Amino acid sequence: MELWEAIWKSIILGTVQGLTEFLPVSSSGHLSLLQRILRFNISDGSMMFTNIMLHVGTLIAVVVVFRKDIRDLFRKPFKVLLMLVVATIPAGLIGLLFNDKIDAAFAGAQGVLYLAICFAFTALMLLFTELIATRRKKHADLNWLNTSAMGVMQALALFPGISRSGSTIAAGTFAGAKPEKLAKFSFLMSIPVILGGFVLEMKDVIFPGEGSALAFGVNEIVGMVFGVVFAAVSGFFAIKVMLKVIGKGNYKWFSFYLVLLSLTCFWLNALQIL
Repeated sequence: MELWEAIWKSIILGTVQGLTEFLPVSSSGHLSLLQRILRFNISDGSMMFTNIMLHVGTLIAVVVVFRKDIRDLFRKPFKVLLMLVVATIPAGLIGLLFNDKIDAAFAGAQGVLYLAICFAFTALMLLFTELIATRRKKHADLNWLNTSAMGVMQALALFPGISRSGSTIAAGTFAGAKPEKLAKFSFLMSIPVILGGFVLEMKDVIFPGEGSALAFGVNEIVGMVFGVVFAAVSGFFAIKVMLKVIGKGNYKWFSFYLVLLSLTCFWLNALQIL
């Protein structure tokens, strides 16, 4: 890939990753669809590593915005830290057992159809979330029940098209957690998941198995750097927007967008365009 092509494609991917990681529309689903449109080899291990690095860019945004909350995790009595660890377990287990199979399925011939189904699922979930959020009068602080529910729903977001932030916010809302509390916890939940994915991908870089070596040239590496930077910057602004959205419980416009995206994916698959 030529240098400028690698840069502009990575900038697009990074910007989309940053915006959609924290808005409830599924960053992995958008990246999977966009990479098909831009004619990337989505079944290539190098592309999967690029996705992880773009997630690292959004991780930087989380650390910057919630640096005080992250420091507080390591102060006694460590309750929120322990809840965060427990909430991460479902996604960690499902990821270790099935992540490769999920990636292979969505990179296959029916991948766009699977995206359509998952986008539609997220749209429906957000509609129910707004319905409950706007009608609930009483809220609870973070507890083991609502954070565990958020952890279970986060595991569903391993399927591209199912939003991680949308799933965790929905679970927290259904369980009655305070909007501002569940918002911070949802964003903090992204940290161990992204770090875990990064460690697994780095294992393949350091100890590549047969046929798993990553094919990166200088141009691709430079492009990736641009992608990570743009993911961090756009992610920062997406967090700020999402914190306001969660406070108001207004998700219908995201749901409407996802319905349109789902229908688009259905047609792209039916017409065999992608």
